[in-house]
Amino acid sequence: MPDAGYLTIGKVVKRLQAQYPDLTVSKVRYLQDEGLINPSRTPGGYRLYSQRDIRRLETILYLQKNRFMPLSVIKEELDRGESKSSAKGEVTADNVQVRRDDEDVAERLHPIDRMPELCGTTVSFVRELSEAGVIKLKKSPHGRDLVDGHDLPLIRICDELRRYGFGAKNLRSYVIAANRESSAFEQALMVFARRGGGVEVEHTEENRRQFDEAFSRMLGLTNAVRSELIGRRVKEAFKDLGE
Repeated sequence: MPDAGYLTIGKVVKRLQAQYPDLTVSKVRYLQDEGLINPSRTPGGYRLYSQRDIRRLETILYLQKNRFMPLSVIKEELDRGESKSSAKGEVTADNVQVRRDDEDVAERLHPIDRMPELCGTTVSFVRELSEAGVIKLKKSPHGRDLVDGHDLPLIRICDELRRYGFGAKNLRSYVIAANRESSAFEQALMVFARRGGGVEVEHTEENRRQFDEAFSRMLGLTNAVRSELIGRRVKEAFKDLGE
């Protein structure tokens, strides 16, 4: 019998809608049908979601919303990560002690030495990402380097980019660009709040929802512009190869 940590599909959607306003029960069922998530069932046939299922769903939604990755690629990446994790997932006293040590810091922090099994990449590469400013490592009370669980999808993406020759140092320019562009986004959202979208600058649930929707759309549009501009320049640089 599932314990209290399991949630129904309706409660899962309600829990995640603050961060993903477009999430619906139908979308979650579609992801189930596509094999991206596989919740357990009660004897009566109702699907129940464990905390692991919810974390997997959050990862899928993040990669769709912020990285525009197709579901086929997301599924491949997640399945590959789980396969590696299963191969090395034996429970040891040391692992249990690490979890106990880190619980006092934050629920979603992971020791950096678990990155090979969680992300399929090396510890040294994760440190390089930290040095480049792509992610920020934290410290446990015992001085252990920890990785924020929300950074795991980003680490996997960077690891795949590495196969195409994008090292951590190459990604530093994206960090600089993101820091620079974030101020432009903040200014644009303030304009949207006061004029464009007619949203009053108040911290209400409805306003936050409208801000999230506006930000998501702006992010998608600017990513499209960036992709188009980079694509044009790369094609121009290699156009002679096709002649």
